[in-house]
Amino acid sequence: MILNVTFWAFSALAVFSGWRVFRADSMVRAAYWLLVSFAAVGVILVLLKAEFLGLILILMMGGEMTIMAVFMVAFMMNPAGLNPMTMVHRNSVAIVAGVVSFLAIAALGVFARFPVARAPVGIDPTRRLGVELLGDSMLVFQTAGVTLLAAMIAAVAISSARGRFGAGDEGSVEPDQLVPDTGAAPERVAGMQPGGPDGPRDPSPMAAGGHT
Repeated sequence: MILNVTFWAFSALAVFSGWRVFRADSMVRAAYWLLVSFAAVGVILVLLKAEFLGLILILMMGGEMTIMAVFMVAFMMNPAGLNPMTMVHRNSVAIVAGVVSFLAIAALGVFARFPVARAPVGIDPTRRLGVELLGDSMLVFQTAGVTLLAAMIAAVAISSARGRFGAGDEGSVEPDQLVPDTGAAPERVAGMQPGGPDGPRDPSPMAAGGHT
């Protein structure tokens, strides 16, 4: 009884958090909702006696979502990927594609006949899978792990409270971009004004082509 209740609870959590991925108003929030969905699916795999696959899903996808969020904080527009934005474009096409994909996968799970393949007695399938995956590639995986760790440390080191484009409570404003020095007074590049090509222009003498 407890297993059944736990299974359906985490199933509902996986579906709900997956839906929230497309309803979140920022990329960082969407990444963490996706992390919750993957973690719920990992718990379901553990309940189905696929402990290795469940833990790998939680560890790998959890780490991936965390790394993605860190890079968003470090490199995206201020304030670090938390700005409200539209996460889904062409809504009608996205809805149709999502419904069709869900029905196809659901039909496959309900009506398909999967082969029954039991592991031989006395053989640890988890160990054999690990040897198959990492037996000849351990050095590559270890190198990739060190590289990812260095990238995470670098991303945290270059990020700051002010972000790349100023303080978080001042909005996202792209930095000034000047034309190459040709001896004339420097001017802003056309189309790079804060409001776009037709937006409000900077009234300063520099923006107007004058001299300070």
